[in-house]
Amino acid sequence: MRELFDQLREKIKAGEDTALVTIVADAGSAPRGSGARMLVGAGGRIAGTIGGGAVEHESIRIAQEAIRGQRNTEQHFMLSRNDVADIGMICGGNVDVFFRYISAGDRVVTELTEALDALYEQRKPCRLIMEMTSSADAAIGIRCDTGETFGSRFPEEVYNIAGNKPVKTEYEGRKYYIENLIRGGRVYIFGGGHVAQQLVPVLTRCDCSCVVVEDREDFADPVLFGSLAETICLPVDKIAELIPRITEDDYVCIMTRGHQNDYRALYEMLRTPACYIGVIGSRSKISATQKRLTEDGYTEKDIARITAPIGLDIRSETPAEIAVSIAAQLILVRAKKEDNR
Repeated sequence: MRELFDQLREKIKAGEDTALVTIVADAGSAPRGSGARMLVGAGGRIAGTIGGGAVEHESIRIAQEAIRGQRNTEQHFMLSRNDVADIGMICGGNVDVFFRYISAGDRVVTELTEALDALYEQRKPCRLIMEMTSSADAAIGIRCDTGETFGSRFPEEVYNIAGNKPVKTEYEGRKYYIENLIRGGRVYIFGGGHVAQQLVPVLTRCDCSCVVVEDREDFADPVLFGSLAETICLPVDKIAELIPRITEDDYVCIMTRGHQNDYRALYEMLRTPACYIGVIGSRSKISATQKRLTEDGYTEKDIARITAPIGLDIRSETPAEIAVSIAAQLILVRAKKEDNR
């Protein structure tokens, strides 16, 4: 999603009109649910997707009309059998799609996209609020959990409507769409080897911010991860220095080059409030590790916080497969965590 808003900012700078296309409500079986989004320009889709197939094809056409007409619009799609077949599904559903026209000179959206760049960098939880009217200057803004606002301002009652899931709602006769845009928390990956190199791109596409911690300079090289992860080169005996950084919204994945390093990282990370601590390795290794933790003073309750072996059991073998299993598990933990909120 960050890439989409980066593209929007660039298009505004380039003087190009665009349309922000968002699924604001869904029911039944649909290719994508509420919160799916794409950016469309006069020439077609620029970034993002709302699921492909017939709905996306028609939405691109409607978005281009919205750009030409300089207006916002909403469209309800009922997915018939033919539509569903085009999308590759076997049962239908309904989606409401909102098309928000954005002119190249829109100062409110410019402020919003510039703020989002910093908010994504900080992983600062925030909500997107869009007023759903046909007017080209319909309100759109960001509200952080800390109370900061960017773009349009809304009544406090509107901000308080937001839950964990995207919602289309009404307040005092006006329709709004509200969505948690940036989730808090980072994934701290101890070890920059083959699995980590496969894991970081997968997690990034799932809206996770990654931090790779390594004691070897070659494997803490930012080039290995592009711009997808923060890298920290840190000796194993100094891992405790990271403890103040890690919050209850953060995740820890331990996959260093050896058992001793894994143990050191695990020993220190159990002193943090991280919501997830996973360790790679065989069941025999995990059993020995748990015994050692007990000998070193950790309780059964402490040890119960550990997920080991890490990842969902999908019989993964290669680094890429292991990365998928870990990412899937983190997505599940995150979803359950948000539901509990």
